[in-house]
Amino acid sequence: MDLNRVRQILSSSAEIDVIYNGASVWIDHLNEDGRTATVHLRGPLEERTTVEISELQERY
Repeated sequence: MDLNRVRQILSSSAEIDVIYNGASVWIDHLNEDGRTATVHLRGPLEERTTVEISELQERY
């Protein structure tokens, strides 16, 4: 995924399905470096992790 798309998803009110390592995640925020984002798994476990935005995929 690219930086502009991450920004669009964060500013959207729609629920957009994003995948990281085969799991559906929420993007919490874009980090200051512009290369990473903080995400958490959808569901009861809300453990947050920092990932490279290039590793995020949008499911259509």
